[in-house]
Amino acid sequence: MPPEGLDQLHHRQPERHRHPLRQPLGDDRDQVGPRHQERQRQEPDDPAFDPVWSAAADLGAVVFIHPWGCSLGPRLGAHFLGNTFGQPAETALALSHLIFGGALDWHRRLRLLAAHGGGFLPAYIGRSDHAWAERPDARGCAHPPSAYLRRVWYDALVYSPQALRHLVEVVGSDKVMLGTDYPFDMGVTDPVERASAAGLPAADLTAILSGNAAALFGIG
Repeated sequence: MPPEGLDQLHHRQPERHRHPLRQPLGDDRDQVGPRHQERQRQEPDDPAFDPVWSAAADLGAVVFIHPWGCSLGPRLGAHFLGNTFGQPAETALALSHLIFGGALDWHRRLRLLAAHGGGFLPAYIGRSDHAWAERPDARGCAHPPSAYLRRVWYDALVYSPQALRHLVEVVGSDKVMLGTDYPFDMGVTDPVERASAAGLPAADLTAILSGNAAALFGIG
């Protein structure tokens, strides 16, 4: 069945979504962002989110991982760093919580789509694997973190041909799909040309431009 809409989950109020995704929340839903800093944060591997992930998996819904603003503090307040550094860092942090916290072990059918090419996580996954091997407190998941990367889908908007080739090498060409970030200022108007510039095999490029999204969302 093709997708019917996009809704927003609140990471500080997971109890609002214990019967999630089955009906729209309406226009009164909160937005997640720095203005909520004073409220207690619950990370996505918190057990409070288990009913949400279970419902998403049961329904075959796709959970899009994308930060709303940046929660990493005033050091990122200058030079647009809250976006250029903070947004990919937030994406990588959310994925890391889901992986290290064991959520992807418990919810094996959960389908995640990560913005920003997964942030910094695919590029530096070796450090996560090392921590998992060396530190008991980093072993909340059953397998090395790199084993979970191919269970997630990613957008291809990583801004350079080299970065896209590396993302495909790490996660597989069947897990990457076109991204634009339209209509925001970090978006691009030539996403197809940018993906093509990576020089990937024709079958991989076709999958990234259309086939992977069609398969994930049940289109066509």
